[in-house]
Amino acid sequence: MKKYTDTGKKDTRSGYGAGMTVLGRTNPDVVALCADLIGSLKIQEFIDENPERFFQVGIAEANMMGIAAGLTIGEKIPFTGTFANFSTGRVYDQIRQSIAYSGKNVKICASHAGLTLGEDGATHQILEDIGLMKMLPGMTVINPCDYNQTKAATIAIAEHEGPVYLRFGRPAVANFTPEDQKFEIGKALLLNEGTDVTIVATGHLVWEALIAAEALENQGISAEVIDIHTIKPLDEEAVLASVAKTGCIVTAEEHNYYGGLGESVARVLVQNHPVPQEFVAVKDSFGESGTPAQLMEKYELNNKAIVKAVEKVLKRK
Repeated sequence: MKKYTDTGKKDTRSGYGAGMTVLGRTNPDVVALCADLIGSLKIQEFIDENPERFFQVGIAEANMMGIAAGLTIGEKIPFTGTFANFSTGRVYDQIRQSIAYSGKNVKICASHAGLTLGEDGATHQILEDIGLMKMLPGMTVINPCDYNQTKAATIAIAEHEGPVYLRFGRPAVANFTPEDQKFEIGKALLLNEGTDVTIVATGHLVWEALIAAEALENQGISAEVIDIHTIKPLDEEAVLASVAKTGCIVTAEEHNYYGGLGESVARVLVQNHPVPQEFVAVKDSFGESGTPAQLMEKYELNNKAIVKAVEKVLKRK
Protein backbone atom coordinates (compact mmCIF):
# COMPACT_ATOMS: atom_id res chain seq x y z
CA MET A 1 0.00 0.00 0.00
CA LYS A 2 1.19 3.50 -0.82
CA LYS A 3 2.07 5.41 2.34
CA TYR A 4 1.02 9.00 2.97
CA THR A 5 2.64 11.24 5.58
CA ASP A 6 0.87 13.82 7.68
CA THR A 7 3.26 16.78 7.42
CA GLY A 8 1.58 18.51 10.36
CA LYS A 9 -2.05 19.05 11.20
CA LYS A 10 -3.62 22.21 9.79
CA ASP A 11 -7.19 23.43 9.50
CA THR A 12 -8.64 23.54 6.00
CA ARG A 13 -10.05 27.04 6.57
CA SER A 14 -6.43 28.25 6.78
CA GLY A 15 -5.91 26.66 3.37
CA TYR A 16 -8.72 28.87 2.11
CA GLY A 17 -7.06 31.93 3.66
CA ALA A 18 -3.73 31.04 2.07
CA GLY A 19 -5.39 30.59 -1.31
CA MET A 20 -7.07 33.97 -1.01
CA THR A 21 -3.71 35.58 -0.27
CA VAL A 22 -2.32 34.10 -3.50
CA LEU A 23 -5.36 35.30 -5.48
CA GLY A 24 -5.01 38.76 -3.97
CA ARG A 25 -1.53 38.95 -5.44
CA THR A 26 -2.22 37.31 -8.79
CA ASN A 27 -5.81 38.03 -9.86
CA PRO A 28 -6.94 41.68 -9.58
CA ASP A 29 -10.56 40.74 -10.34
CA VAL A 30 -10.95 38.66 -7.17
CA VAL A 31 -12.80 40.42 -4.34
CA ALA A 32 -13.72 39.06 -0.92
CA LEU A 33 -16.90 39.47 1.09
CA CYS A 34 -17.36 38.36 4.68
CA ALA A 35 -20.26 38.19 7.14
CA ASP A 36 -18.38 39.32 10.25
CA LEU A 37 -16.08 36.28 10.43
CA ILE A 38 -12.68 37.52 9.23
CA GLY A 39 -10.77 35.58 11.89
CA SER A 40 -12.68 32.35 11.33
CA LEU A 41 -12.15 32.53 7.55
CA LYS A 42 -8.41 33.35 7.92
CA ILE A 43 -8.50 36.16 5.33
CA GLN A 44 -6.80 38.95 7.29
CA GLU A 45 -3.71 38.85 5.06
CA PHE A 46 -5.83 39.28 1.93
CA ILE A 47 -7.54 42.27 3.56
CA ASP A 48 -4.27 43.87 4.70
CA GLU A 49 -2.83 43.63 1.19
CA ASN A 50 -6.03 44.48 -0.70
CA PRO A 51 -8.24 46.67 1.51
CA GLU A 52 -10.07 48.15 -1.49
CA ARG A 53 -11.09 44.65 -2.61
CA PHE A 54 -12.72 43.59 0.64
CA PHE A 55 -16.34 44.14 1.74
CA GLN A 56 -17.36 43.57 5.35
CA VAL A 57 -21.09 42.94 5.06
CA GLY A 58 -21.73 42.15 8.72
CA ILE A 59 -24.23 39.60 9.95
CA ALA A 60 -26.34 39.98 6.80
CA GLU A 61 -25.62 36.87 4.78
CA ALA A 62 -28.55 37.25 2.39
CA ASN A 63 -27.34 40.77 1.60
CA MET A 64 -23.87 39.37 0.98
CA MET A 65 -25.15 36.99 -1.70
CA GLY A 66 -27.02 39.77 -3.45
CA ILE A 67 -23.98 42.07 -3.39
CA ALA A 68 -21.79 39.26 -4.72
CA ALA A 69 -24.19 38.62 -7.59
CA GLY A 70 -24.11 42.32 -8.46
CA LEU A 71 -20.32 42.48 -8.40
CA THR A 72 -20.12 39.85 -11.15
CA ILE A 73 -21.88 42.26 -13.52
CA GLY A 74 -18.82 44.48 -13.24
CA GLU A 75 -16.56 41.52 -14.15
CA LYS A 76 -15.42 40.98 -10.57
CA ILE A 77 -14.97 37.47 -9.13
CA PRO A 78 -16.54 37.60 -5.65
CA PHE A 79 -15.66 35.08 -2.94
CA THR A 80 -18.23 35.08 -0.13
CA GLY A 81 -17.20 33.80 3.29
CA THR A 82 -19.12 32.64 6.33
CA PHE A 83 -19.96 29.39 8.15
CA ALA A 84 -21.42 26.63 5.96
CA ASN A 85 -24.75 26.80 7.79
CA PHE A 86 -25.10 30.48 6.95
CA SER A 87 -23.63 30.04 3.45
CA THR A 88 -26.42 27.68 2.38
CA GLY A 89 -29.48 27.16 4.58
CA ARG A 90 -29.91 30.76 5.64
CA VAL A 91 -29.47 32.18 2.13
CA TYR A 92 -30.77 29.42 -0.14
CA ASP A 93 -33.36 31.64 -1.78
CA GLN A 94 -30.78 34.31 -2.64
CA ILE A 95 -28.35 31.72 -4.02
CA ARG A 96 -31.02 30.06 -6.13
CA GLN A 97 -32.63 33.21 -7.49
CA SER A 98 -29.72 35.67 -7.75
CA ILE A 99 -26.73 33.40 -8.39
CA ALA A 100 -27.55 29.91 -9.68
CA TYR A 101 -30.53 30.79 -11.90
CA SER A 102 -28.51 33.30 -13.90
CA GLY A 103 -25.21 31.44 -13.65
CA LYS A 104 -23.41 34.23 -11.80
CA ASN A 105 -19.67 33.76 -11.29
CA VAL A 106 -19.85 33.76 -7.47
CA LYS A 107 -17.65 31.54 -5.30
CA ILE A 108 -19.56 30.57 -2.14
CA CYS A 109 -16.88 29.63 0.40
CA ALA A 110 -18.18 27.84 3.46
CA SER A 111 -16.18 27.15 6.60
CA HIS A 112 -17.02 25.16 9.75
CA ALA A 113 -18.95 22.52 7.77
CA GLY A 114 -20.20 19.24 9.19
CA LEU A 115 -19.97 17.80 12.70
CA THR A 116 -16.36 18.86 13.26
CA LEU A 117 -17.49 22.39 13.97
CA GLY A 118 -17.69 20.74 17.39
CA GLU A 119 -18.79 22.50 20.53
CA ASP A 120 -21.05 25.07 18.82
CA GLY A 121 -23.58 22.28 18.42
CA ALA A 122 -26.41 21.26 16.12
CA THR A 123 -27.64 24.73 15.20
CA HIS A 124 -24.31 25.46 13.51
CA GLN A 125 -23.41 21.94 12.28
CA ILE A 126 -24.96 21.76 8.84
CA LEU A 127 -25.08 18.22 7.47
CA GLU A 128 -27.31 18.83 4.47
CA ASP A 129 -25.40 21.56 2.62
CA ILE A 130 -23.89 19.33 -0.08
CA GLY A 131 -27.38 18.12 -0.98
CA LEU A 132 -28.77 21.64 -1.05
CA MET A 133 -26.04 22.94 -3.31
CA LYS A 134 -25.62 20.01 -5.70
CA MET A 135 -29.32 20.17 -6.57
CA LEU A 136 -28.91 23.66 -8.01
CA PRO A 137 -28.42 23.50 -11.80
CA GLY A 138 -24.96 24.63 -12.86
CA MET A 139 -23.54 24.72 -9.31
CA THR A 140 -20.10 23.12 -8.88
CA VAL A 141 -19.62 21.52 -5.43
CA ILE A 142 -16.12 20.99 -4.00
CA ASN A 143 -15.13 19.49 -0.64
CA PRO A 144 -11.31 19.28 -0.29
CA CYS A 145 -9.60 17.00 2.20
CA ASP A 146 -6.71 18.96 3.74
CA TYR A 147 -4.95 22.34 3.94
CA ASN A 148 -2.92 21.94 0.76
CA GLN A 149 -5.87 20.76 -1.29
CA THR A 150 -8.11 23.54 0.02
CA LYS A 151 -5.51 26.15 -0.90
CA ALA A 152 -5.19 24.67 -4.40
CA ALA A 153 -8.97 24.47 -4.82
CA THR A 154 -9.43 28.10 -3.76
CA ILE A 155 -6.96 29.22 -6.41
CA ALA A 156 -8.47 26.94 -9.06
CA ILE A 157 -12.08 28.04 -8.70
CA ALA A 158 -11.14 31.63 -9.55
CA GLU A 159 -10.39 30.38 -13.09
CA HIS A 160 -13.68 28.48 -13.36
CA GLU A 161 -16.56 30.37 -14.94
CA GLY A 162 -19.80 29.87 -13.00
CA PRO A 163 -21.06 29.46 -9.43
CA VAL A 164 -19.06 27.26 -7.06
CA TYR A 165 -19.70 25.98 -3.54
CA LEU A 166 -16.40 25.37 -1.73
CA ARG A 167 -16.79 23.52 1.59
CA PHE A 168 -14.11 23.30 4.30
CA GLY A 169 -13.75 22.91 8.04
CA ARG A 170 -12.71 24.23 11.41
CA PRO A 171 -10.43 21.62 13.07
CA ALA A 172 -6.77 20.92 12.43
CA VAL A 173 -6.59 17.71 10.39
CA ALA A 174 -3.88 15.70 8.67
CA ASN A 175 -2.14 17.58 5.84
CA PHE A 176 -0.92 14.94 3.40
CA THR A 177 -1.55 15.94 -0.22
CA PRO A 178 1.25 17.60 -2.22
CA GLU A 179 2.01 21.24 -1.47
CA ASP A 180 2.49 22.07 -5.16
CA GLN A 181 -0.52 20.13 -6.47
CA LYS A 182 -2.54 21.28 -9.46
CA PHE A 183 -6.22 21.13 -8.61
CA GLU A 184 -8.43 19.89 -11.42
CA ILE A 185 -12.15 20.44 -10.88
CA GLY A 186 -14.16 17.26 -11.48
CA LYS A 187 -11.14 14.93 -11.46
CA ALA A 188 -10.98 12.30 -8.70
CA LEU A 189 -7.61 11.30 -7.26
CA LEU A 190 -6.62 7.65 -6.96
CA LEU A 191 -4.68 7.52 -3.69
CA ASN A 192 -4.26 3.79 -3.35
CA GLU A 193 -4.82 0.93 -5.78
CA GLY A 194 -6.71 -2.12 -4.61
CA THR A 195 -8.64 -5.13 -5.86
CA ASP A 196 -11.16 -6.17 -3.19
CA VAL A 197 -13.17 -3.04 -2.40
CA THR A 198 -13.42 0.60 -3.47
CA ILE A 199 -13.52 3.34 -0.83
CA VAL A 200 -14.50 6.75 -2.15
CA ALA A 201 -14.24 9.53 0.41
CA THR A 202 -14.50 13.29 0.54
CA GLY A 203 -13.32 16.02 2.90
CA HIS A 204 -12.07 15.01 6.34
CA LEU A 205 -12.98 11.36 5.66
CA VAL A 206 -10.23 10.94 3.03
CA TRP A 207 -7.48 10.63 5.65
CA GLU A 208 -9.69 8.29 7.66
CA ALA A 209 -10.13 6.17 4.52
CA LEU A 210 -6.35 5.85 4.14
CA ILE A 211 -6.01 4.76 7.77
CA ALA A 212 -8.82 2.25 7.21
CA ALA A 213 -7.12 0.90 4.08
CA GLU A 214 -3.95 0.25 6.05
CA ALA A 215 -5.90 -1.61 8.73
CA LEU A 216 -7.69 -3.63 6.05
CA GLU A 217 -4.38 -4.52 4.42
CA ASN A 218 -3.32 -6.07 7.72
CA GLN A 219 -6.43 -8.28 7.41
CA GLY A 220 -5.50 -9.28 3.87
CA ILE A 221 -8.08 -7.01 2.25
CA SER A 222 -6.92 -4.84 -0.67
CA ALA A 223 -8.75 -1.50 -0.66
CA GLU A 224 -8.72 1.04 -3.47
CA VAL A 225 -9.00 4.58 -2.06
CA ILE A 226 -10.28 7.49 -4.16
CA ASP A 227 -10.40 11.12 -3.08
CA ILE A 228 -13.58 12.70 -4.47
CA HIS A 229 -12.92 16.37 -3.84
CA THR A 230 -15.45 17.45 -6.49
CA ILE A 231 -18.88 16.07 -5.72
CA LYS A 232 -20.45 17.87 -8.66
CA PRO A 233 -19.52 17.28 -11.42
CA LEU A 234 -18.70 13.79 -10.17
CA ASP A 235 -15.88 11.86 -11.81
CA GLU A 236 -18.12 9.01 -12.92
CA GLU A 237 -15.38 7.42 -15.00
CA ALA A 238 -13.10 7.01 -11.98
CA VAL A 239 -15.87 5.43 -9.89
CA LEU A 240 -16.92 3.01 -12.61
CA ALA A 241 -13.37 1.99 -13.49
CA SER A 242 -12.71 1.17 -9.86
CA VAL A 243 -15.85 -0.87 -9.16
CA ALA A 244 -15.27 -2.79 -12.39
CA LYS A 245 -12.15 -4.14 -10.63
CA THR A 246 -13.39 -4.48 -7.07
CA GLY A 247 -17.09 -5.30 -7.38
CA CYS A 248 -18.20 -3.32 -4.31
CA ILE A 249 -17.90 0.14 -2.82
CA VAL A 250 -18.02 2.15 0.41
CA THR A 251 -18.69 5.90 0.36
CA ALA A 252 -17.52 8.06 3.27
CA GLU A 253 -18.50 11.65 4.03
CA GLU A 254 -19.10 14.09 6.88
CA HIS A 255 -22.67 14.75 5.77
CA ASN A 256 -26.14 13.29 5.99
CA TYR A 257 -26.44 10.18 3.83
CA TYR A 258 -29.51 11.78 2.24
CA GLY A 259 -28.30 14.10 -0.50
CA GLY A 260 -24.58 13.55 -0.14
CA LEU A 261 -21.72 11.95 -2.03
CA GLY A 262 -23.06 8.45 -1.39
CA GLU A 263 -26.33 9.16 -3.17
CA SER A 264 -24.51 10.67 -6.15
CA VAL A 265 -22.34 7.56 -6.41
CA ALA A 266 -25.39 5.29 -6.05
CA ARG A 267 -27.06 7.03 -9.01
CA VAL A 268 -24.00 6.41 -11.19
CA LEU A 269 -23.84 2.77 -10.16
CA VAL A 270 -27.50 1.95 -10.67
CA GLN A 271 -27.44 3.53 -14.14
CA ASN A 272 -24.21 1.88 -15.27
CA HIS A 273 -22.77 -0.90 -13.13
CA PRO A 274 -24.79 -1.95 -10.05
CA VAL A 275 -22.64 -3.29 -7.21
CA PRO A 276 -23.13 -3.56 -3.42
CA GLN A 277 -22.61 -0.22 -1.63
CA GLU A 278 -22.36 0.78 2.02
CA PHE A 279 -22.56 4.32 3.37
CA VAL A 280 -20.42 5.95 6.05
CA ALA A 281 -22.38 9.13 6.75
CA VAL A 282 -24.68 10.72 9.30
CA LYS A 283 -27.85 8.67 9.50
CA ASP A 284 -30.67 11.21 9.13
CA SER A 285 -30.04 13.21 12.29
CA PHE A 286 -28.84 16.57 13.51
CA GLY A 287 -25.55 16.88 15.37
CA GLU A 288 -24.85 17.93 18.95
CA SER A 289 -22.19 19.67 21.01
CA GLY A 290 -18.92 17.85 21.60
CA THR A 291 -15.30 17.72 20.50
CA PRO A 292 -14.74 16.79 16.85
CA ALA A 293 -13.20 13.45 17.86
CA GLN A 294 -16.11 12.61 20.17
CA LEU A 295 -18.66 13.43 17.48
CA MET A 296 -16.89 11.54 14.70
CA GLU A 297 -16.76 8.50 17.01
CA LYS A 298 -20.41 8.71 18.10
CA TYR A 299 -21.75 9.31 14.59
CA GLU A 300 -19.46 6.63 13.12
CA LEU A 301 -17.51 8.85 10.74
CA ASN A 302 -13.97 7.59 11.31
CA ASN A 303 -11.57 4.90 10.10
CA LYS A 304 -13.13 2.28 12.36
CA ALA A 305 -16.54 2.92 10.81
CA ILE A 306 -15.05 2.61 7.32
CA VAL A 307 -13.45 -0.75 8.19
CA LYS A 308 -16.78 -1.95 9.55
CA ALA A 309 -18.58 -0.85 6.37
CA VAL A 310 -16.00 -2.62 4.20
CA GLU A 311 -16.41 -5.84 6.13
CA LYS A 312 -20.16 -5.58 5.66
CA VAL A 313 -20.08 -4.82 1.93
CA LEU A 314 -17.63 -7.65 1.22
CA LYS A 315 -20.21 -10.11 2.52
CA ARG A 316 -22.64 -8.85 -0.13
CA LYS A 317 -20.35 -9.38 -3.15
